[in-house]
Amino acid sequence: MQSPRAILFVSLLAAYGGISLAQDAPAPVLQSEDQARTLLEHVIANQKKNDLAQSTYERLERLEIHKGPGSQPPEIKTTRAVPAGTGIDRIPVGPDGKPVDAAAYRAELEKLERALSWAAEDGRAQREAYEKIAKKQKERSDLIDATRTAFLYTFIARELRGDRTLSKYRMVPNPAYKATSRATAIFSKVRGFLCIDDDAEQVARAEIEVTEDISIGGFLAKVYKGSHLMQERYEMAPGLWFATYSQYDFDGRRLFMSFSIHERTLYSQYRRIGPPKEALQAIRAELGKSTSANADP
Repeated sequence: MQSPRAILFVSLLAAYGGISLAQDAPAPVLQSEDQARTLLEHVIANQKKNDLAQSTYERLERLEIHKGPGSQPPEIKTTRAVPAGTGIDRIPVGPDGKPVDAAAYRAELEKLERALSWAAEDGRAQREAYEKIAKKQKERSDLIDATRTAFLYTFIARELRGDRTLSKYRMVPNPAYKATSRATAIFSKVRGFLCIDDDAEQVARAEIEVTEDISIGGFLAKVYKGSHLMQERYEMAPGLWFATYSQYDFDGRRLFMSFSIHERTLYSQYRRIGPPKEALQAIRAELGKSTSANADP
């Protein structure tokens, strides 16, 4: 069973992809249903483009994990997160993003090299792994498409973020929407706010609150009412918007054990490393491998 956080992350973030205006919403920017429909299609298309591109970008992640009383200092982990074809490889680094132990860091790079070398091959095992990834991507894409009708958004106001103008919307479930899966059924149990960058037609910020307990995996796990998720996004490459900050405050239970997830993650230093074959060459160059080692596997 996937963790409650993983399921909620995919399902709730999918809500960032769409926007449909409530019938009584004051929308000074969108003067017609055609304009609203056009914005919807552009935001969804951009979200899908971001999702696909992110699998070719590495980044620095600074994770703060809060356990126990709020007065206790958080546990902090800083990693270099590198797409490895069929997953993300996270290499521990110092707060500045540089290696703390050169030998240990090189060992991690060599492990990443082996993973990329495997992912770059065209064998049965690789095809099966990529088929599973494609299935998950299709499921996420379907969730994003479902937001065309799953939510109503009411325009609230415009606000500035630096030199950018954002339009803020209140998000509520659409009472006319009929869920088609367990994942889309979650949409009726959340509400929140979205900020859309007017010029880029991208989601810049989202805040989501769970309004009813959400059961996951039948009765195996539950996320409690009052849990929150927030994410900030910026343009990290031309036309691509990725997360720069995420915050999770989830409480619930798995089987008979309670859990509490309170995490803050800062994302920075995005850099395109490419698909596995391209990334493999970059990592081998970083390792100082010989010319013969740089040949395609």
